[in-house]
Amino acid sequence: MPGVSEKVMVAMSGGVDSSVAALLLANEGRDIAGMFMKNWEEDDRFGTCPAEEDARDAAAVAKRLGIEFHTRNFSVEYWDFVFEEFLSEYRSGRTPNPDILCNREIKFKTFLEHAVDLGADYIATGHYARTESRDGRYRLLRGLDQNKDQSYFLYAIGHRQLARTLFPVGELPKQDVRTLAQASGFAIHDKKDSTGICFIGERDFKSFLSEYVKGEAGLIMTPEGEQLGEHEGLMFHTLGQRQGLGIGGRRGQGDQPWYVLHKDLENRVLYVGQGHDHPWLHADRLRASQLNWVAGEAPAVGTELTAKVRYRQPDQACRIVQIELDSMTLEFDHTQRAITPGQSVVIYAADECLGGGIIDWMNTPPMKRETST
Repeated sequence: MPGVSEKVMVAMSGGVDSSVAALLLANEGRDIAGMFMKNWEEDDRFGTCPAEEDARDAAAVAKRLGIEFHTRNFSVEYWDFVFEEFLSEYRSGRTPNPDILCNREIKFKTFLEHAVDLGADYIATGHYARTESRDGRYRLLRGLDQNKDQSYFLYAIGHRQLARTLFPVGELPKQDVRTLAQASGFAIHDKKDSTGICFIGERDFKSFLSEYVKGEAGLIMTPEGEQLGEHEGLMFHTLGQRQGLGIGGRRGQGDQPWYVLHKDLENRVLYVGQGHDHPWLHADRLRASQLNWVAGEAPAVGTELTAKVRYRQPDQACRIVQIELDSMTLEFDHTQRAITPGQSVVIYAADECLGGGIIDWMNTPPMKRETST
């Protein structure tokens, strides 16, 4: 923890978690200030990203705490380093995670730089995570509330950022955070947690994406080669998807639901099949690139670890079987469902988040055979 004389800039979003993060630091007598980040220039036609309301909520909490408050507009940086990559990934047929990009490029880079320029020695956020310093290295730990742990979204930051970051609510369960907010008279104590992607808001995802990426139509087929219909673009679909396939009413074996199994990018074919546990949705090995190791070092090949290929997934036993400069091959003890290129695989050793990377490939059956129309 910083000394009392060292200044902490709190990233205040107008939500309950960051507000209580500021409260806890203020109660400790820390020299703190707050900063609200506007990351998207919203279109009022759709009522998305209520940045003005969130900024007012954040300012109200800062006033109640009696702390200095700043606002910054990072929309340009967000567009250049988060949104453009988000679009590029969808154009390439992958499914990105913009929350991870935002943490890497905005909250723990741009925000940190602006905080330092304003005289801060540390930053603090409302993430449910923890840090510890051991052997001269800062390590990222899960939040104690396992239902709210957000270390998955933080794996792309590094040792230097962690050394200057505090996670005050990481030791608390969510209910205690809301209780503290209410006891402190924060009007936002029962404010709903933000969900989804800010720049999409309440809009239909397909409609939003169509504004920026042109879809190319193609066939919808079964692994056996039966044509079921046409899709408007592979970018609108992700592995394991059940809804929105446009083939409703088609009866098949056992009348089981249809799921997206594979996207043949070269031929623009969307493969679908029946059954939640269709063999084409399962794999026990993946390759990932764009690696980041939080403490600066990769785990040894063969070490028994756990990993997640999506947020909220229970830990899955695994080991790294091959690692290079910026790629690794990971093998699981049990097959995993709907491993998705563009998403992140995040690796743990007990409660420590070691790092991870972006999924490029997995050994599902479609990746072993030639697919064609």
